[in-house]
Amino acid sequence: MFRKGKRKIYSLIFVLPTFAAFIIGFIYPFFNGVYLSFCEFRTTSDAVFIGVDNYIKAFQNEGFLHSFWFTVMFVIVSVVLINVIAFFVAYALTLGIRGSNIFRTVFFVPNLVGGIILGYIWQYIFNGILQYYGTNLALDSRFGFWGLIILMCWQQAGYMMIIYIAGFQSVPKDLYEAARIDGANKKQLLTNVTMPMMMPSITICTFLTLTNSFKLFDQNLALTNGAPGVVSATSGTTVYQTEMLALNIYKTFYANQNSRGVGQAEGVIFFVIVVVIALVQLYFTRRKEVQQ
Repeated sequence: MFRKGKRKIYSLIFVLPTFAAFIIGFIYPFFNGVYLSFCEFRTTSDAVFIGVDNYIKAFQNEGFLHSFWFTVMFVIVSVVLINVIAFFVAYALTLGIRGSNIFRTVFFVPNLVGGIILGYIWQYIFNGILQYYGTNLALDSRFGFWGLIILMCWQQAGYMMIIYIAGFQSVPKDLYEAARIDGANKKQLLTNVTMPMMMPSITICTFLTLTNSFKLFDQNLALTNGAPGVVSATSGTTVYQTEMLALNIYKTFYANQNSRGVGQAEGVIFFVIVVVIALVQLYFTRRKEVQQ
């Protein structure tokens, strides 16, 4: 048996490689990125500190502001639809229907496919349908918006379904029996017993769909690439109507070497927005969880 002091030494030795990788791969790049958001640069070695000018330019960028509001609308719709679909599919598959395991597998499979591949597959599907009406995803932002919603629901609902199924199965059977003795019907069992006991699963799924929707990039790139683009009457720049925040930041950073500081500032703003909204969501949903 090792002494307590030796165990501490050996534990530090085993933890050190992972901790070093975390510092090198996450902590240092994060704080270096925050610093670069206050600089003008083309490469990290020639960064010149300029204060908050990049943040001012970011908030004056019509494309960035439009992407923000487009992303907010997308997040609201996708979070609601994904969780509603996943919840009721999970509910149906826990009622003991025949072939439920096969249905679980079928609904989960889309989550295993990469976002870029899904984007191009659904682009062909949507454009193949829309061509009969003389339009396509690149010509009408409404089709691009709902195309992204359908794609995201199809990909994410199966994963959230698995979490909800685990939540349904964790509800104590005694509660259902007690509620039935008191005369509760199926609707009352769902709203007064199942839903309160399912709040931990709802918290997790809401958090995952919220952050995944905000960070959506590859599907947006493959499906619409932000199209259609409309020239702004005020600034004369092209504002892409279905461009989400992650894609806008990517284009701002890489499209023009002189705007990399602005793209970095937009990335920091994006990080703060996602963290604040996610923490607020966690705070309010966890308050409704039932302590077992």
